[in-house]
Amino acid sequence: MSQQTSVLYDVPGPRQRRITLISSIVAGLVLLVGAYFLIYRPLDDKGQLSMELWGPLIDPSNENFSQVWDRIGLGFKNTLIAAALAIVASLILGTLLAVLRIQLKSLTRLRFTGMATPLAYLLRGLSTLLSALTRVCVEVFRGLPVVLTIFFVARGFPEFGLYLDNLWYLIIGLTIYNSVVIGEILRSGMEGLPGGQAEAAAAIGLSPAQSTRMILLPQAFRIMLPALISQLVVVLKDTSLGFIISYEETLNIGKQIIGVLGNPIQVYVVIAVLFIVVNYSLSKLAQYVQRRLAKGRKTAGTPAQNPPPAALMSQAEGTGGI
Repeated sequence: MSQQTSVLYDVPGPRQRRITLISSIVAGLVLLVGAYFLIYRPLDDKGQLSMELWGPLIDPSNENFSQVWDRIGLGFKNTLIAAALAIVASLILGTLLAVLRIQLKSLTRLRFTGMATPLAYLLRGLSTLLSALTRVCVEVFRGLPVVLTIFFVARGFPEFGLYLDNLWYLIIGLTIYNSVVIGEILRSGMEGLPGGQAEAAAAIGLSPAQSTRMILLPQAFRIMLPALISQLVVVLKDTSLGFIISYEETLNIGKQIIGVLGNPIQVYVVIAVLFIVVNYSLSKLAQYVQRRLAKGRKTAGTPAQNPPPAALMSQAEGTGGI
């Protein structure tokens, strides 16, 4: 045990480890007993664990098994398609929004020296106005519930003669909300970086746009990666709101299956397991990417030890040391 570890916390002794083990076993037994009496027994008494209800989902010999899973597979495919397209669009638009807000903020601080005074005032006023407009848009779309955004898109676009498939209404609604959130995540990541980095970039002749693209934005992606992955998980879960526009995603098809078979608990448990597996995979992917980035940064930060020049080596051999 290193000195640093012992300073952070007291190492548990044999007695404390036994107490911890016994407490864990007792807590596990209490949870099992509680699950038996509070979950298993009530469900069993009401017949919710019978194969008549679970068979269409877990028994391949059931006559409805293939049809049920074909429908669930179709819904899950539609969910993944909508989520993937919304994620890509949200990342692109969110990145552009973050860069735009950073650039507008830097423009509002410029004095526009060397220009005529009226033109300088006009440019500063225009920059301030655009910055305020983007901030208002961010606050409005971030404050709206996602379900309302999807509803307004699906009902508003046809009023202007723009008729699309329900898939695209869902994607646009999800993108409007999530691109704003992702843009704010990246903007806060860039603004949280030390100010000396932007100053150093300006000192070597980089423009504000080059500084943002080459220095600030890559670091913001790396620093805010956990928050970004969490938001992408939100996008996947929010595809279930497509029911409001009759998009056949997983939850909507689950409701259709329930209407025919009358087994809501069983169907929703299966759908919940599917979402948990996908979201857990995304979180593990985020952890893997974060470890790779941290490892690459650590490797890049380790200075390479160059071997001594041949002249110094020969001098060392001749004098017995350097």
